[in-house]
Amino acid sequence: MKILLAEDQAMVRGALSALLSLSGEFEVIQAADGDEALSLLQQQDFDLLLTDIEMPGSTGLELACWCQQHKPELKIVIVTTFGRAGYIKRAIESGVGGFLLKDAPSDTLIDAIHQVMAGKRVIDPELAIMAIGEQDPLNDKERRALRLAAEGKSTAEIAASLFIAEGTLRNYLSEAMSKLHASNRIDAARIARQKGWL
Repeated sequence: MKILLAEDQAMVRGALSALLSLSGEFEVIQAADGDEALSLLQQQDFDLLLTDIEMPGSTGLELACWCQQHKPELKIVIVTTFGRAGYIKRAIESGVGGFLLKDAPSDTLIDAIHQVMAGKRVIDPELAIMAIGEQDPLNDKERRALRLAAEGKSTAEIAASLFIAEGTLRNYLSEAMSKLHASNRIDAARIARQKGWL
């Protein structure tokens, strides 16, 4: 079974790769961030994507959305340190088959991979309960704008990155701030990140 492992923390990536390779049944290809993973997904075929959520470049959830559109047969398991309700809900909506916390026992991960490959969905029970939480009010454009704002980019830089006019961007940010009852865009990004909506 060929697995693409997308994880930006080198030590965690190495440990996960070693763990999976030791089982003798997995061929593991590593990606150091979301953009490298996306490039590999476009060039090669994999049986499973094992990904973190928060990474430089494309996030694990953005990778899942891309796979849903371009490689719907690819199975996806997310491993993360963040058990936020917004993340879990978006992962489920993106067709993710497994959602586990990084502190789960190693045999839990291998078992989850087998179950997901068999067409089952594996979500840590505590995480599944959390997913019933609040509804994410942001749309994708607002989310992308807030993520770039949180990185300290100027209005002009964000607008250029998203290929939109500055006025349109200001509307997205204003809408996001209003929905999140935030005083400014940095505050809005902080609230959205805490809830797992970014």
